[in-house]
Amino acid sequence: MILVKIAAQSEGCTCIGEIPNCRAPCAKGAKGNRLFLLVTASGKIESILRMKSLRIYWVFARPFTLVPPMVGIFSGTLLGSGAARGAFHPLRVVLPVLAAAVLNAGSNGLNQICDLANDRINKPHRPLPSGQLTLVEAGAFTGVAYLVALAMVGAVNREIFVIYLLAALATIAYSAPPVRLKRHPVGSNLIIALVRGWLLKVAGWAAVATVFHSVEPWYIGFVYFVFLLGATTTKDFADIEGDRAAGCITLPVKYGAAWSARAISPAFLVPWLLWPLGLMLHVLSGNPPAILALSIVMLLWGSYVVYLINQDPQRLVLEGENHPSWRHMYWMMMVGHLGLAGAYMLH
Repeated sequence: MILVKIAAQSEGCTCIGEIPNCRAPCAKGAKGNRLFLLVTASGKIESILRMKSLRIYWVFARPFTLVPPMVGIFSGTLLGSGAARGAFHPLRVVLPVLAAAVLNAGSNGLNQICDLANDRINKPHRPLPSGQLTLVEAGAFTGVAYLVALAMVGAVNREIFVIYLLAALATIAYSAPPVRLKRHPVGSNLIIALVRGWLLKVAGWAAVATVFHSVEPWYIGFVYFVFLLGATTTKDFADIEGDRAAGCITLPVKYGAAWSARAISPAFLVPWLLWPLGLMLHVLSGNPPAILALSIVMLLWGSYVVYLINQDPQRLVLEGENHPSWRHMYWMMMVGHLGLAGAYMLH
């Protein structure tokens, strides 16, 4: 909105208060008079507020965590296409990939709503504990995200819809009372590994080929299940204080940092041994040399991460998401996804 006020005066500027410290240019008219153009910035202010609101929702969605599920689904579609030798349909790939991000954003939202007491201690800068979002706004965002994600995959086929629906229900069981599996050290890791590991790969495969005629997609998903069963604990070390106060008994809360670091170490090594085993059992149909090479790379990488987390477990508590092992966990997952997909495309 632009407001124009034309005023006449003999001398000086008579701003009327719409704009503090107005510096609007004035045009001289007849002798002794000046014309003043006062332009309010209400339109720009409204635009800035909208952008700020979108930015808050973007932060609330935790965008960095949206990338691995998208990569996982995308690589799953490549695995299914490579194994089934089927035609590649772009829409059957794009919709599930976007739906993975949207569903994960909804899951992140629900988790933050249910973790408000924890986050007031662990992460007070987040939108909910800092007061940038209300619970009503957060709830609306979360509900819409769940519905939109399911609608997107519903347009692909029934198999992937059922898998996404199971994943959505599992995330609710993880975060929300009365089940709230997050309160249990084993239950929380199991549900995350199931949703973001096992079902993720199977869902990607289901977008382009059936998952009920072969054990292969389920075996591949199991590899990532084993990885996340331990690796997901890296996010819990920095949250010990808040989780303990809120009654969420994670591995670091129950057993301490040093024991937990040792306990999750095998998860960075064992999964990559399952790939050569799958070749020996004739379960995997990808390019054998490529799969073996990827296994070696991931084993070496995993060994380095094991060294990092056990060198000084207290650093995991102090640094949390800034600790290198947390970032390595995400990068290992994405490289594992895309590397195996590449091995199948080479077949």
